[in-house]
This record gives sequence, C-alpha cells and structure tokens, in this order.
Amino acid sequence: MNKTAFITGATSGIGKATAEIFAKNNIRLILCGRRLERLHQLQEKLSNLTEVIILQFDVSKREEVNKAISSLPENFAQVDILINNAGNAHGLSTIQDGNLDDWDAMMDINVKGLLYVSKAIIPQMTKRNDGFVVNIGSIAGKEVYPNGNVYCASKHAVNALNKAMRIDLNKHNIRVSGIHPGAVATEFSEVRFKGDSKKAKAVYTGYQALQAEDIADIIYFVISRPYHVNIEDLVVYPTAQASATILNKD
Repeated sequence: MNKTAFITGATSGIGKATAEIFAKNNIRLILCGRRLERLHQLQEKLSNLTEVIILQFDVSKREEVNKAISSLPENFAQVDILINNAGNAHGLSTIQDGNLDDWDAMMDINVKGLLYVSKAIIPQMTKRNDGFVVNIGSIAGKEVYPNGNVYCASKHAVNALNKAMRIDLNKHNIRVSGIHPGAVATEFSEVRFKGDSKKAKAVYTGYQALQAEDIADIIYFVISRPYHVNIEDLVVYPTAQASATILNKD
C-alpha cells in the first residue's frame, strides 16, 4: 500500500508545494488548512496523480483538530508521514511594543497547533512502531533577531519539540526530522506585515530567495531515505543569506 501523508498548512507555500511533490511520487494525501476553496482546488489538481482527501480546520483550535482527525475514513486512518507545516508570523516589533493578539496567534499556531496535531496523530504511530514526523521550523528557531522576539520564541519551541520527539519516539522506531528554512518567498511576509504588499515584497527584493518548491524537494528527500537513515536537523538558506540579519542584496 502507498504511504499516506498528513500535511498541515497545505493551502499555500511550502505545504502546497510538498503536497504536489508527494502526489507526483504516489504518496496518498490528507491535506489540511483553513481555506476550504483552496483545499478543493488542490484536491482537484492532484487527484489525477494520487488519492486525496481534505480536512478544513484551524490547528490552534484543539476541538477542531480532534474532530477533523477523528472524521478520517477508515482507509485513510493510518498516517505514515506527518508534516507539521502550519505556522505564521504576526508583526515585527520590539518586545515593549508587541501586540498581545499577535503573540497569542504565533504561540497558538506555531507551538500549540503543532502539539495538538501531533498528539492526535502520533499515538497511532507508536502502536505500529512505525512512522515519520517532519516539523517545519525556521532559522528563527536557531537564532534571535531584532524585533523577532515572540516569533523566534515560538520557533525555538518547535526546535526543542523536534528534539524531544526524536528522544521520546526513538524506542518506537519513529523517525523525526526538523527542517529550518531561511528566507522563502511565500505568503509569509504578507501575513507578517498584515497585507502590506510593499513591505512584504521588499523582504525578497535584491537577491534570489528560496522558493517553496526548494523546501518541498528537501522534505521529499528527507522522507524518502532508507529506513535506517534519519536526517534529524537541517538548516536551509538561500545562497545570498548568511544569517537571519545578513543578506547579500544587489
């Protein structure tokens, strides 16, 4: 039987690109997100390549997560690969000027959302002593940069949880991998700057940023290694980027 992958944040960016490369490689898909129209569009696009079902829910809402996952049909109930991709940045400000709603959104989605989905999926993996969890972090989980305070804190938590998962799940033969991208040209900055397209565009101007497809290709490489190989932690920059704050722009 083909493997089944559960992808959160599948409606755009890295999640969407990962769904596309998985479909091309005959991996069955459970695509999750908040935007139902986009989920339907992606399902229609990929259904000629593999079996696809969609789940609409917000990862930060525990009841929604549990209800959606418990509704999976029997032939999709076994998840072999979990891609914890859903995440957001909200705002860019000093700690003293930070917006509490932005802080709540980042901690709820980036940390609690990852935990809710993982808690709902991983126990079936431990029962089988088989599975793969990929947590999409960020270079913000490896260093802290000016005005990134709470977003960096949330991604540091993802980095810690990735390591903790690997320790706890080791005896169950479950592989765990964290992938931490630098600058990727997605909707990320549009969300961070709350729809200010000019600010968002400036983030990726003057150099060649990573594309969502670059990270998706790496995710597929990681999950397609022989079973005895676990790439536990991988940081990915565009060539022009040396750190969160150092970019070689034209």
